[in-house]
Amino acid sequence: MKTLVTGGAGFIGSNLVRRLLADGHEVSVFDDLSTGNLSNIEGLDARFIEGSILEQRDLDAAMTGVEVVFHQAALPSVPRSLANPALSNQINLGGTLQVLLAARDAGVRRLIYAASSSAYGDTTELPKTESMAPNPASPYAVAKLGGEYYCRAFSRSFQLPTIALRYFNVFGPYQDPEGGYAAVVPSFITSVLRGESPTIYGDGDQTRDFTYIDNVVEANLLAMLAPDSVAGEVLNIACGERISVNELLALVVSSVGRDGGEVRPIHAPARVGDVRDSLADVSRARRLLGYNPLVDHAAGIRRTVQWYQDEGRLVGDPPEDATQEGV
Repeated sequence: MKTLVTGGAGFIGSNLVRRLLADGHEVSVFDDLSTGNLSNIEGLDARFIEGSILEQRDLDAAMTGVEVVFHQAALPSVPRSLANPALSNQINLGGTLQVLLAARDAGVRRLIYAASSSAYGDTTELPKTESMAPNPASPYAVAKLGGEYYCRAFSRSFQLPTIALRYFNVFGPYQDPEGGYAAVVPSFITSVLRGESPTIYGDGDQTRDFTYIDNVVEANLLAMLAPDSVAGEVLNIACGERISVNELLALVVSSVGRDGGEVRPIHAPARVGDVRDSLADVSRARRLLGYNPLVDHAAGIRRTVQWYQDEGRLVGDPPEDATQEGV
């Protein structure tokens, strides 16, 4: 099958590209390299197209002959959206509309959209189910939620089948541990391996449904093959279990082989836009896609630590901070 992965040089996108190629699909990667990196897809038998999802001409050319689009391209990070709400909206909402228009005009058979659990906001009701009213608490969350609505509208109005997958705190290989908006898992791993003090925002008792990348990739492949009756759906993709940020750090320390007493985190004030607790109900994805998590968070942490050690991805300056939120 001929596929296109927007944001395919990024963390989630590059993992998806590897799986698609392994399963025998023809893959084109579309990326402007603003947050992605060519090294993530180096040596892969995929066509690379450098372009922006804000440029309709770039998208139209990339969509020619494509059957399935995996729309992973986005400007990630809640803090980044707080620093520049207009840019977050332009890329995450406006860019998604541009992708949908290009897919519709090219006669694409299906589009799968990378949605975000941030759409739920800081609700106290757990687990989070797709029937709950959204309550986005950041510009990033608003824009990603708007993308879901556009996907549903294109399914209904233009007969472009779409499926939106709400990711919960994805982590794993090829996730960037550097920079001011690094996600919490690679930031913790980097700090512990360097013998530095990781930063925890708030008391660390906030909980997340941390989701290893293989689970997300599997969900995308299942969505590609799902019957047309699933078009227009929004589905949670997670492990369906939660741990606290403090417990996450303990897992990282254990996986690295350090003594927990040697690692003393620095506690900083809680961050604006972060939710307190997050836990997904994945029963709808299980019923409609046949989705079941392949890797739990503990095994995922061990695999991720091993990858960073094997790849030597820990050079350079330490990250400035790490968001507890993620796609």
